[in-house]
Amino acid sequence: MTDLTNLAVGDIVAERTVHLTRESLVRYAGASGDFNPIHYRDDVAAAVGLPGVLAHGMLTMGLAVGTIEPWIGDTGRIQEYGVRFTKPVVVDAETGADVTVVAKVGAVDEDSARIDLTVSYDGATVLVKAQVRVRTS
Repeated sequence: MTDLTNLAVGDIVAERTVHLTRESLVRYAGASGDFNPIHYRDDVAAAVGLPGVLAHGMLTMGLAVGTIEPWIGDTGRIQEYGVRFTKPVVVDAETGADVTVVAKVGAVDEDSARIDLTVSYDGATVLVKAQVRVRTS
């Protein structure tokens, strides 16, 4: 099991970039049951005023927290997780979209730590207040 007892505020504990494609969105739609056409049809996304086909918010949220899974070793250590959605991830039919996640220690107390996730796409932060509380002992 990963040793989480010597954490310091500011430590980067994990980071990764995930490449999403339209196929990723179709696979997620099948797994989640969310077949809203804004996640796969350009014409529908344009008709409702969106800049393009969007990645599912819960997919983005899941990718973000999944970044710390190898570091914590046991997802049962996650006590709390929350985010606020600020900008969509537009997944281009040809080039897809790269979502980057950096996980940094934001606070440490006696038996837990708050991990702050910076989640960005195309130079913009797409989730704010993305914070995971993990048990350290």
